[in-house]
Amino acid sequence: MIYADNAATTKVSEAALAAMLPCLTQVYGNPSSLYAFGQSAKEQLEDARARIARCLHADPKEITFTSGGSEADNQALRTAAALGAKKGKKHIISTAFEHHAILHTLDALKKEGFEITLLDVHENGLITAQQVAEAIRPDTALVTVMFANNEIGTVQPIAEIGAVCREKGVLFHTDAVQAAGHLPIDVQAMQIDMLSLSGHKFHGPKGTGVLYARKGIRLENLIYGGAQERNKRAGTENLPAIAGMAAALEESVAHLSETTEKLIRQRDRLIRGLSEIPHSTLNGDAVHRLPSNVNFCFEAIEGESLLLLLDDKGICASSGSACTSGSLDPSHVLLAIGRPHEVAHGSLRLSLGEDITDDEIDYLIASVKDVVTYLRNMSPVWRSLNEGKQPFVLP
Repeated sequence: MIYADNAATTKVSEAALAAMLPCLTQVYGNPSSLYAFGQSAKEQLEDARARIARCLHADPKEITFTSGGSEADNQALRTAAALGAKKGKKHIISTAFEHHAILHTLDALKKEGFEITLLDVHENGLITAQQVAEAIRPDTALVTVMFANNEIGTVQPIAEIGAVCREKGVLFHTDAVQAAGHLPIDVQAMQIDMLSLSGHKFHGPKGTGVLYARKGIRLENLIYGGAQERNKRAGTENLPAIAGMAAALEESVAHLSETTEKLIRQRDRLIRGLSEIPHSTLNGDAVHRLPSNVNFCFEAIEGESLLLLLDDKGICASSGSACTSGSLDPSHVLLAIGRPHEVAHGSLRLSLGEDITDDEIDYLIASVKDVVTYLRNMSPVWRSLNEGKQPFVLP
């Protein structure tokens, strides 16, 4: 089997497992307990917090543990909205191709009286800091722009956007779920006020994440109860998962340069191979993208059929966001960059892991070519296109 859906989730690393096991079998006390056994667990919790903070160039007190990226996104947006409302600022800026954890929260805030501006995304899957600057108003409470897109992998100019927001005195949040562990992140240098990440995207366990919030930002509670996480996220901390997440992030950051070099070489090899398929196109900028992400559209192809036939060949892939893979609607990300509905339906996302081989890259290329040819040979749409009854959309 070739697992090429690492943007959806990753396998837990040996380092993460090794960090988790003692917290499950030995140091399993409640970190809130006052006796020594509980305080040992507390020490493990704070050690993990400090290690994650170092990876982000943050202070440990700026790290709040959550159940994942979606919760962190929700808490960040709710926090900024509450802070803005107190000052009479009820305008929020984002983009049209954010993760649904952002977009759906913005929809909820819109119903509560906030005005939302979604910036148009260029065809290459990028926005500019100038777009952000031009959209900021005196009543803007927040700018939230994802670090790297979860579907097409494009990486936004986060440091430039951060500088604009800091100059304008506007809070800046970034959903870094796809970027953490895969791209260098420095919240200080990039002038990021809040950042969300999720452990299972970089070989940590599922069900754990982080919200970084710069000192001075008082978080709005989503979950009420006990006094955990400095009274800002009630519930006994999932220490085993947190320890695993810290170990996985630390390991990913330590090997970032070598992993990036290898994956970019393999990614570009895969892009070259798939570009040989007629009437296909790469989605997103070829350079400003995650080292592991390849996303293509193939004309006259349905993504669901493509995935099922690739599965028969032992390939795990995706046709859009993992969170909406059961939907027949075309990807909102592809629509945002201008792909028409009939083309957006035929998308394929391959997200590579660090252990993929060159031989497996070649197998991916050959398999996708075979499946696309097979599906097109059965397609009345493809026949109509070739007979000139309707024009091709993709060159």
